Parts: sequence; structure tokens; C-alpha cells
Amino acid sequence: MSDDPASENLNFLEIRRKVRDSELLSASVEKLLWQVRFSGRLNVVVQNGRVLRSGYEEGLFRRRSSRE
Repeated sequence: MSDDPASENLNFLEIRRKVRDSELLSASVEKLLWQVRFSGRLNVVVQNGRVLRSGYEEGLFRRRSSRE
């Protein structure tokens, strides 16, 4: 970890870019979400650079075909 303010600023800008461009999940997790046709919210709580807690909320109409 660097104490250089310029480096910290660049790192924070990179985090913001990844959030904006939806690049937070690994390809393997995105593939799993696609395979199960997940629709909903993913929540990640980060504290001091570490994932503290994560969870999800499924969408109301996740599997329309199963209801028909």
C-alpha cells in the first residue's frame, strides 16, 4: 500500500471506472449468474479494503417459464 496521494487518487479513479463500467465481478461469477438466469441485486459491503459481507436479493419474476 502506498502513502503517495497521487497514487491513491489514481487507484480510487480506477475503482470508480470499474464500478461505472460494470467490471466488478470475475468472469466466472458472471458466467454462473448467466447460467442460472439470475435477476436481482448483489450487495457487497467493503470495510478497510476487505469484503465484510455480501448477499443478494432475487428478482420477483426470475423464472417466468417455470410459472407457465
